[in-house]
Amino acid sequence: MPTILLLTLSNVFMTIAWYWHLKGGMSKPLPLVIGISWSIALFEYCLAVPANRIGYAHGWSAGQLKVTQEVIALLVFGAFAVAVLGEPLTWRHAGAFACLVGAVAFLFVGR
Repeated sequence: MPTILLLTLSNVFMTIAWYWHLKGGMSKPLPLVIGISWSIALFEYCLAVPANRIGYAHGWSAGQLKVTQEVIALLVFGAFAVAVLGEPLTWRHAGAFACLVGAVAFLFVGR
């Protein structure tokens, strides 16, 4: 469970770092946006690295960690896209999510 929690928090920071400037920050100079994004991403790394180490130490493979992170990233991004950017989710988002959940299932089944 700490792995899932840390991966979720790290994805929140990374989504903010990558996409915050799309809403209201497009007029800011690109070097400034990059600097701010890197500052935010530092917190993401402080959470992602321990999440992966903890998960790996508890028997998760690197592949399991990666596809789990991707599912979490899609959930976090979906929420961010709707709540912050005001973008609607479509059936394509649901399809992509289903495919990623399938990838997780393939890597965890029989483990």
